[in-house]
Amino acid sequence: MTATFPKKFEGTVVSNSMDKTVVVEVRMLKQHPKYKKFMKLSKRYKAHDDGNIYKVGQRVSIVEVRPISKDKKWKVQELLSDVKEIAEEIGEVNEEIASL
Repeated sequence: MTATFPKKFEGTVVSNSMDKTVVVEVRMLKQHPKYKKFMKLSKRYKAHDDGNIYKVGQRVSIVEVRPISKDKKWKVQELLSDVKEIAEEIGEVNEEIASL
């Protein structure tokens, strides 16, 4: 059995109140083994944020690293999108729809 390391996930920052730590919520779909129905699952990971630069609502990529503390085994790798960027895109789409 071979495992792929380091593991990588994409999620949303839901808390940044701790020093050099953010809580990232990762949402995924998983199929039930017997009933074959897809279930929405979410899990929260504490990730290292050296510099306290990530804010609540930002979409980030996290990667598995060596244990930093009791609960922190993840590090924020990169910023994928910002809340302002998403809001601007939604605003542009709404303007295009209104002009039609």
